[in-house]
This record gives sequence, C-alpha cells and structure tokens, in this order.
Amino acid sequence: MAPRGFPYEDLQSFLDALEAAGELRRVTVPVDPTLEISEVVTRTVREGGPALLFERPTRGSMPLAINLFGTEKRMAMALGVESLDEVGDRIGGMIKPELPVGWSGIREGIGKVLQLKSLPPRKVKTAPCQEVVLKGDEVDLGLLPGLQVWPGDGGIFHNFGLTHTKHPETGKRNLGLYRLQQHSRNTLGMHWQIHKDSTAHHAVAERLGQRLPVAIAIGCDPVVSYSASAPLPSDIDEYLFAGFLRGERVEMVDCLTVPLQVPAEAQIILEGYLEPGERLPEGPFGDHTGFYTPVEPFPVLHIECMTMRKKPIYHSIITSKPPQEDHGLGKATERLFRPLLKMLIPDIVDYDLPSAGVFHNCAIVSIRKRYPKHAQKIMNAIWGAHSMSFTKLIVIVDEDCDVHDYNEVAFRALGNVDYSRDLLLTEGPVDHLDHASYQQFWGGKAGIDATRKLPSEGYSRGWPEEMVMSGEVSSLVDKRWKEYGI
Repeated sequence: MAPRGFPYEDLQSFLDALEAAGELRRVTVPVDPTLEISEVVTRTVREGGPALLFERPTRGSMPLAINLFGTEKRMAMALGVESLDEVGDRIGGMIKPELPVGWSGIREGIGKVLQLKSLPPRKVKTAPCQEVVLKGDEVDLGLLPGLQVWPGDGGIFHNFGLTHTKHPETGKRNLGLYRLQQHSRNTLGMHWQIHKDSTAHHAVAERLGQRLPVAIAIGCDPVVSYSASAPLPSDIDEYLFAGFLRGERVEMVDCLTVPLQVPAEAQIILEGYLEPGERLPEGPFGDHTGFYTPVEPFPVLHIECMTMRKKPIYHSIITSKPPQEDHGLGKATERLFRPLLKMLIPDIVDYDLPSAGVFHNCAIVSIRKRYPKHAQKIMNAIWGAHSMSFTKLIVIVDEDCDVHDYNEVAFRALGNVDYSRDLLLTEGPVDHLDHASYQQFWGGKAGIDATRKLPSEGYSRGWPEEMVMSGEVSSLVDKRWKEYGI
C-alpha cells in the first residue's frame, strides 16, 4: 500500500516520476554489465545527464536502474522536496523547539509531536519483495545484473545492497551501504569497513562464537536508499530517520530464514549468515577515491534464501573519481546535517564538502569570528564531530565568504594565509579506503585559517580593506549595460 502523502511507495514509482520529469532515459538495446554499462554511465554523469534504465543488460534477468541520484535536482526529487535545504531546515526546526506562544504555538507543538509519532517502522505480514521465493540450490546471484565497473576489479560487485544486521547482545538494528563482491552463485564478500557499526556487530558475534544473520535489500524506495548511506550516529535507527524524511512510517516485513526485518517494498532480498572466523580475499575494487583498493580478507555471506518481486528492477551505482553519481548523495548529507553540525558548533555559519574531495577529504567552513585562534577551535571541534573526524583538510573562512563559491574560497585560502602561523597540523583517524595515509586507518590532518587576522593573534600590520565597487556605480552599469553593446 502506498504511504499517505509521500510521493514514492517504491523504486518503480520513483522511476515513473523521473521519467515524467524528463529525468530518465530508457536504454532498450543490450548492454554488457561488464565495463560497458560503467562507461556509458560515467559519460552520462559527466555531461549532467539523466538517470538510466537499462532494459536489456546481457547478464541477469531484470532491468538495471542507475544514476538515480546523480544531480542535486534528482536528489531533491528523491526526498520529495524542491531544495535539499528544505529538509535541513525541517531538521533544524525539530532539534531546536521553542516554547509555544498562544494557540498557534501549541498547535505547532502538537504538530511536531504527531510528526515524531509517525517515525517508527510498521510491520506488515505480506510484502511485494517476497512474491518470488528461492531457497537452497535455487539461489542464484547470476539472476542479478551485477556490475564489473573497472578493468582491474576482482569480479562482479553489487554496489547498492542495503545491509541489515543486529547487535547479537542488544538487538540494536543497523542499516548500512557496503559493496558486495560476488564470489559464487550463493556467496558474497562483505566489505564493511573497520569504523562501521556492522563490523562491531560481527565482532561481537565472533567473540560469542555465533553466526551473524544478515539480510540485504536491493532496490528500495529512494528515501530508504539514501538513509542507508547517511552518516548517522549508532544510536539513531536508520528507519526512524527514513520515516522522518518521508513523513510516513516505512513498512517492514520479517525475513523468511533470518531474524531480521527488511523493507516490504524492496525489489530483491538476500538472506543469509556469516560463519565466525571465515574470511576470503575481497577486491581489488575501483572505488570513489579514483584508485583501486587492494585485496583484503573480509567476511563471507552465505545466502540461503533469495526473494524478489515478480518483475523486479535491479538498482546499482558506479564508483569512480569525481564527478560521479554519489555527488547527489553527498550533497544531500551536507545539507541535511548542516543544522546538526551547527547545533554542535554554533559559531559555524555554513559549510561545503567538495565532491572533488569525495566529501570526507575536505570541509570548507565559514564562521563568525569573535576572538583569537577562533578558527583553530572550530577545526578541533569538527574533528571531534562523529563522521567529520575523517576530514583531512579543513579550510576556515569568514562569514562573508560563500563556501560554495570555490573561486572565492581559493582566493581566501591562497591569499589570506601565512602558512608558518595559520596552518594547524595534527593526526587522527582517516577513512578505511584512504590510500594516501602511511598507516592504514590513521594519518595526518591539516587546518587552514583563511580568516582575517586580528591584532590579538599577533597580526600587527592592520588588515587591509578589500576592494569593492560602490553600489551607485554598480547600479548605473546594470541600467546601462545594453547601451554598451558588449
């Protein structure tokens, strides 16, 4: 049943909306999921092109949807808003409640409570994702048009499988998005990284000598798919977050062979377990860093049951050097989590995570500077803020600098800095996939103070005035521009 109010009950309805908006193209000729689809998608992304539905991939038995989130416009459509900032503003309104004033305030307060009440997932008994059931020897990952994206990849990978686990002792659920290497018709390599919650669940299961149940959902509605990628704190349930974004509860159904729940409207579900202590080589894989990640031992998922819709659509993503489809996902996270970052660090005015820095390598932050070494305080606060701890370079600018205007940021960072005084070097955790750090998992960080310097910071020369044309002359030229014939 379609949720009331939210525009997309499933992947199909989102694809219909994209097509109606001119944001989807169908590819009706056969295309090979080994490399050929990757090259087609990469060229499309770099031209700012549409989402794609490959109707006849030469591997598997179903169409393949990709580049669904490749632009900020499509990402906003996925979340049911005109602008990504709308959701950020809504989050800001929820986390900073004000005392109600008069009847209108009370009504607003009740509205917020009702909004929160709609968040928890709702369990259903039957689901489209279980229309077809394959068990035991019937399980065959060859039914899926999994991709080999780059020539040096270790084989076929499934790149948008939403992975469900539970903490073996607390029962706390986790939803994550990890690449999955196809080892055989019924086994997958689980590339969950050292800092991820699912890794912690697996470590507890191994300590207890237990199998860890796992369920993977492929082809969920766009809000659930985004929520799996969001860097939420471990105590926030991804399905509560998805319910908040949708304004409707997500329908979940019990798996058939493992004690987990999955989205009822998904296209494909893989159910299985990890054997304690078992590892197989995983990789290499051409990742979003633009480089191949090396072969490492990772756990192996044994799939005992595979369920799907009668006419499923497979969903995947291409990973590569930016720009790539994850631009839309990264920008959504940037905008949605801006109020949370500002709540933690109130002096922040705005921030930007450049896609060229694959979103965690660089953060540009504008502040309302008030005292000496204020910028350095902000740098250290950011490095202590959950997933922002992986940021390798932080550039701090004054509040009058547009952090999204990279030319203006570069002007400040290249011109306003004495690198013997305004550069902060430190060490800390880095992303699992970071190839530049001399030691895996940790490395060097830098903060650049590109703000105007104060006398109290030791700057005694008197900061110069920046050149700005007078408003009167600027208005005059605006009015006469056509006269100039330029």
